[in-house]
Amino acid sequence: MSIHVYNTLTRRKEEFVPIEPGKVKMYVCGPTVYNYIHIGNARPAIVFDTVRRYLQYRGYDVTFVQNITDVDDKLIRAAAEEGTTVQELAERYTRAYNEDIKALNVLPPDIQPRVMQTIPEIIHFISGLMEKGYAYESQGDVYFRSGRFTQYGKLSHQPLDELQAGARVEVSEKKENPLDFALWKAAKPGEIAWDSPWGKGRPGWHIECSAMARKFLGDTIDIHGGGADLVFPHHENEIAQSECLTDKPFANYWMHNGMLNINNEKMSKSLGNFLLLRDLISTHGGQVIRFFMLSGHYRGPINFSDDLLQQAAGGLERIKTAYANVLHRLQTARPEEPNGVAEQQAAVVEGLRREFISAMDDDFNTANAITVLFELARESNLYLRQKNVGRAQLEAYRDLFLELGGVLGLELDDTAELLDDEVEALIAERTEARKAKNFARADEIRDLLAEKGIVLEDTPQGVRWRRK
Repeated sequence: MSIHVYNTLTRRKEEFVPIEPGKVKMYVCGPTVYNYIHIGNARPAIVFDTVRRYLQYRGYDVTFVQNITDVDDKLIRAAAEEGTTVQELAERYTRAYNEDIKALNVLPPDIQPRVMQTIPEIIHFISGLMEKGYAYESQGDVYFRSGRFTQYGKLSHQPLDELQAGARVEVSEKKENPLDFALWKAAKPGEIAWDSPWGKGRPGWHIECSAMARKFLGDTIDIHGGGADLVFPHHENEIAQSECLTDKPFANYWMHNGMLNINNEKMSKSLGNFLLLRDLISTHGGQVIRFFMLSGHYRGPINFSDDLLQQAAGGLERIKTAYANVLHRLQTARPEEPNGVAEQQAAVVEGLRREFISAMDDDFNTANAITVLFELARESNLYLRQKNVGRAQLEAYRDLFLELGGVLGLELDDTAELLDDEVEALIAERTEARKAKNFARADEIRDLLAEKGIVLEDTPQGVRWRRK
């Protein structure tokens, strides 16, 4: 079986064939760190983390690069408003971003370059474009000649003449053509700036990703990812400047996640539906948000609402409870299968694994992959209805829960955290109260533990607990 990826560049699914067998070079556009990220920013973080995890699961050695934009107009304005430096602001919100995505169980990138750390490479890149006639200086700014790249528009599938007629681009008397975009911006008084052959200034937005990708991954990369809102102009401009400099394809596969709406409306501060990710994490938890995001196909739009989030929480709880059921019965399972269905159960487990791989091979279809997790929960619960169960079969179910959940970045094992002394003492006290037929006190303790997020279940094998 092979992985197939929908390529925005060709508008079709293609078999994934990396440049170097067994290795994947992957670049994903990161945040502009001028504030805390919103719930929409969480989607590409989760989507491409899952793509990365699955590629690793299928045996690829993945080098994952995600940049941080720590210099641009938004940062300069925000720093001025807060009375601080761009450097301090960027550092603060970079830390906040990494904290937020860690709560979503997003793995840290192998390399997380920043614009301020890449200025020499950016200047060198721009100089190369000027030498080849693809860029020009105008009053301290440097612009890319979009019209010189005959394939401009190939990612967004818009002909150059249509882009020139209808594109919403910045009009400036400094430009030769309205579609030309800034590679370098001359410094304004009081702004952060660096020395360059064209005077003091700072990079434009688009050039940073091309320079960083080339520095860490080479002239051509396997996968370039980001939100659908980046197709034009950001990724279109990356292709133009990179391919004009190197005369090579910039990326072989372009992947874009769909946008997120809030209660069927576009998120915006003016509508009052602007939701910060960290606020939602504190209320619902990162795992529920991750599960919700993966419940739809990454390329489609997704609608966010409290009701849908609650549904996601319920679905995740079903899977976690089924996993906990397996762990609980393992404590008393017989070493050997006592019911003569060992081969049948092994076939069920292997069949579910194949279904999961088939779903993910088809353009990383996490919605169908989660359906397999629900089926795994159902099958394991059916097996557990038997009076006697075998240890090997339960271990196979347990391992598959962890294997598939791990690919999706879902943490199913709540029992990994130890109870604190207070809760342990309460459970012991409740056990003694039940023995003494003091059921009022036993119920009181159960309610108290529920307030602490601990759910108790009395089973024939003893008291079992789990976190909500």
